[in-house]
Amino acid sequence: MASHDDDTMPEETQGYKLSQPKQSLAEYNQMDAGDESLQRYKQSLGLGGGKDISDPSDPRVCIIKSLTMDSPGRAPEVIKLERPEDQAKLKEGFKIKEGVKFTMSAEFKVQHEILSGLHYVQVIKKHGLKVSKDSEMIGSYAPNTENQQTYVKKFHEEEAPSGMLARGKYDAISSFVDDDKKKHLEFEWKFEIVKDWPENKK
Repeated sequence: MASHDDDTMPEETQGYKLSQPKQSLAEYNQMDAGDESLQRYKQSLGLGGGKDISDPSDPRVCIIKSLTMDSPGRAPEVIKLERPEDQAKLKEGFKIKEGVKFTMSAEFKVQHEILSGLHYVQVIKKHGLKVSKDSEMIGSYAPNTENQQTYVKKFHEEEAPSGMLARGKYDAISSFVDDDKKKHLEFEWKFEIVKDWPENKK
């Protein structure tokens, strides 16, 4: 796959620094229980106990399982991402009705260590020209446990463009990137803005 490093990286946040260094789940759980600020930080990451379910045979820190598009009056559109063959299907494309409001959500698993500052970055092009770049902060998370085996992050509501000029086919590149500029997933996909939803998709 061609490199899209410049496009699919989040914008720099001036003066932003991590409040805590990355450590394993076991190391965080063993930290000083009397430190109130550390306790609040651990709670914000979801460190609530339970058996670590990290897979020792899988080195990935963040596994993106799916994206789901919810639009009023429609069944959710689930876009699976965990396997390369799932990502390949995205190039076939799908249709979105012009002007509709929709909300995306990501389901993912964290393992082995704290995941810090995960972003979702999306670049959309039409006829080879970039028409938009959006970045959504997902946040920082502790490794999943038996008590919570995946995380789901709901994004801000969006509205599909409308009008004759907005209709047509688009190419998109999306990535999930953390504060260390490590890309946990990057994939290409296609969609088409149409006048009405396709039949049998009510």
